[in-house]
Amino acid sequence: MLFRLSKTLPADAYKGINAWIIYIALPAVSFKYLPHISWSKQLLLPIIMPVIVWMGAWVFVQIYAAKRKMPKSTMAALKLSAGLGNTSFVGFPLVMAYFSDKDLSIAVICDQITFLTLSTIGIFTVLRAQGKHDLQIKTVVKKVFLFPPFIGCLAALTIPRFVDIGFIDPLLDKLAITVGPLALFSIGLQLRFSGWRRKLKHITAALSYKLLLAPALLLIVAMITNFRGNASKIAVFEAAMPTQLTSGIVAEEYNTDPGLVNLVIGLGIIIALATTAIWSVVLKLL
Repeated sequence: MLFRLSKTLPADAYKGINAWIIYIALPAVSFKYLPHISWSKQLLLPIIMPVIVWMGAWVFVQIYAAKRKMPKSTMAALKLSAGLGNTSFVGFPLVMAYFSDKDLSIAVICDQITFLTLSTIGIFTVLRAQGKHDLQIKTVVKKVFLFPPFIGCLAALTIPRFVDIGFIDPLLDKLAITVGPLALFSIGLQLRFSGWRRKLKHITAALSYKLLLAPALLLIVAMITNFRGNASKIAVFEAAMPTQLTSGIVAEEYNTDPGLVNLVIGLGIIIALATTAIWSVVLKLL
């Protein structure tokens, strides 16, 4: 944030950092951790976590909007803000901080399903807000399969089964470790807070669900279904992440109250530094 305020770097410097993270660092994380995952039913919770969070957000926003007259675009913005978590740029560094580097493999699973949720249900939601229902499957599939981290995820799950890539482990170590600091640096360059007072009620509603109710919902699901272990902890912890940065891009592209979404993103990241610390303590105690 200090670099942005001092104008030490160009205004769009974060784009170059994001390119490194998306094209190099995140695929490196996939190759470093995914081949070593022991697949079990315990991983089901991280897989379904983004869908549960989105469904809860949809119900929450419908109830919140029932007694308020608001445009469909604002409702769609609230669903994007509350239903999609920043499971990589914020989630990965915090998982490394509060748990361990090895738990990134579970965080990667959460992140990939979150991206799939945005690319399908999320896009469909903003199109409906515009009165458009013609979501083309071909467009969605293309977006998903051309996303570099998703390609890296698929490659990391298949290539090591046929080729021994152990010799590049030292390189993967160096590349993967850049995710944490560079992701947080990129976020700092993008944070904006102007105009938050006018939208305070909507911001409070979105963040109340995203930072408190969503992880609580997933924790209840985990306890009812008797999911235990680190995979379940990471799933709940990732559910507590603030709003996904890409939601802001989607809101901007489809003109779905982008101002509201970007304010929720910016304020959510700051507040989440405190709420995720609390959730990490709760999860360790449980």
